[in-house]
Amino acid sequence: MNWRSISLAAGVATLIGGLASFTYGGPSWLGWTLLMFGAAAAVLGLVPDQLITVFKIPELRKKIFITLIFLAVYRIGYYVPLPMIDQARMAEKMQQAQSGALGQVLGFVSLFSGGNLSSACIFSLGIMPYISASIIIQLLASGVVPSLEKLRKEGEGGRKKLNEITRYLTVPICIIQSIIVVQTVMRSEIDGGMGLTPPGYSSEFNLWWFGLVAVVTMTAGTVFLMWLGEQIDEYGIGNGISLIIMAGIVARIPDATNALLMDSVTGKIKESVFTLGGATGDISFEKLIVLAFLFVTVVVGVIAMTKAQRRIPTQSAKHVRGRRVYGGTRQFLPMKVNAAGVMPVIFASTLLILPWFLFNVIYTASDGTLSWAGTASHLFQNHRGWVYNILYVVMIYVFTYFWVAITFNPKEIADNLKDHGSFIPGYRPGKKTADYLERVLMRVTFVGAAFLAVIAIIPNVISSELEIPPQVASFYGGTGLLIVISVALDLVQKINSHLVMRNYPGLTDE
Repeated sequence: MNWRSISLAAGVATLIGGLASFTYGGPSWLGWTLLMFGAAAAVLGLVPDQLITVFKIPELRKKIFITLIFLAVYRIGYYVPLPMIDQARMAEKMQQAQSGALGQVLGFVSLFSGGNLSSACIFSLGIMPYISASIIIQLLASGVVPSLEKLRKEGEGGRKKLNEITRYLTVPICIIQSIIVVQTVMRSEIDGGMGLTPPGYSSEFNLWWFGLVAVVTMTAGTVFLMWLGEQIDEYGIGNGISLIIMAGIVARIPDATNALLMDSVTGKIKESVFTLGGATGDISFEKLIVLAFLFVTVVVGVIAMTKAQRRIPTQSAKHVRGRRVYGGTRQFLPMKVNAAGVMPVIFASTLLILPWFLFNVIYTASDGTLSWAGTASHLFQNHRGWVYNILYVVMIYVFTYFWVAITFNPKEIADNLKDHGSFIPGYRPGKKTADYLERVLMRVTFVGAAFLAVIAIIPNVISSELEIPPQVASFYGGTGLLIVISVALDLVQKINSHLVMRNYPGLTDE
């Protein structure tokens, strides 16, 4: 018996022990520890040889460890609270609001930002201000501001300059968002806030000093996260910003699983898990089967759509030089079905928060006299409503086409083919080829946008039809999995490039 079989057997036995601990009411820490070690041992027993080869390459091993260290720093800062806030009362209020509309909005924002708005920590805003700044710069550079459009077309140098402008724009966005959060926390409950300022800091000077310190701390936290992402890009492996968002999502999975399966009173697995047709709001056996099926379906669908391509055949012209004939080969121009990745979902969800915020401010400022503002705020706050979902789908389509338009230029591709002596059979080089590529791009993008829209609204449908909390449905039905799998596939691709460059088989090679 080799070490793999021993590791697999030990992992399975430890997993069974962890499940038994939860079933019969053992200590929660013991159950989670056994499950974590069991899962690690089982994965180690099933891991392919290519994954072990990754850690035999010194440079790649160094990049992976640096990436893990930076992500660990991010997770440590995630639990550093803001000073002068009553954290116990904050936890109570967030627990009460978790099932309400406010809790849904906070959880939805935190899902895409890598932050934690439900807890006043130094990374509360996460990376969302940077994403918002990126959206603004991308929109302005798509033809609105000629100078930014010129930078976008200048190649690597222009891209670095746009990234620098994005970083500068992130700071004022951080300040504005942190002021909103701090005011909500500081304002008394009579004025519509949380009233979480501890005794002794409610006086005028101390109150403003606390607000200034909190705003500066939250802004510095987001800027530090942005710096961490750039360090991962430079010294680690993978896209730093995407990995930070992915780490925030993965870290919430144990809490979501605990809320789904565990009874908070007894500490055991819910009895409804082993019954059919449980009470309203409880997780029953058939609901668990549906969630497991959707989990597998979404994983397979995301991988298939991420890898799917529309391969356009190209033919290179023959060149005779002396006695040798060059060219004349038949190749393919790959066009990804989901070329935009997960960015349209993030963009759409980010912008749909703004109407809810604006209408809520108008309704609060009018002391409830403007009922239409309150109704509009509720529509954008209710993620289960048909108005929100329709607008969500429309925004995903808009941003999918927008993202593809700025990353794939049919005219430029047609000119490059012409310059290199290649052509698409049946279409003349130049404008005819560009028109054909644009026509194919529109059709392929429509399919990719439809896939993103379906994946994005799955959590809303699950939470509505199966009566499962949105925080749980988002991890096991749609957007959370989409982000995690997309980032993981990109990471695997970059690891494969390092392995192939050193004549090792890739992670996905058989």
